Amino acid sequence: MFTPKIPVNDQPTGRTIPLAGTVVEDHGHAKPACWCTHHTAEPAPAAPGRPTVQLTPGALLLAVGGGTAAVLVVGAVLVSMLLAVAITAGSLAIVALVVRSLMNNETKHH
Repeated sequence: MFTPKIPVNDQPTGRTIPLAGTVVEDHGHAKPACWCTHHTAEPAPAAPGRPTVQLTPGALLLAVGGGTAAVLVVGAVLVSMLLAVAITAGSLAIVALVVRSLMNNETKHH
């Protein structure tokens, strides 16, 4: 129950790496001595892990249009919230003036 389960790693090429180690068989060639000059093959260049994204002009135009629309919608929401706060603040200031005027008139009459 508490032992960890290790999933099999799927490579981008579709090959799976098994959990058990692979056995390397000796091919029978003698190893070169350290004093001899032997050339090792250069490693092959690594294949990119993910393919690069190719945007067509239509897809680029769609992405720009979508980003512009999102910015406009967010801007409209923020401006409407700011307007609601401004209207509330103005209304509260008018109510405070009216209440203060009523309080001053009442204290003068008594």
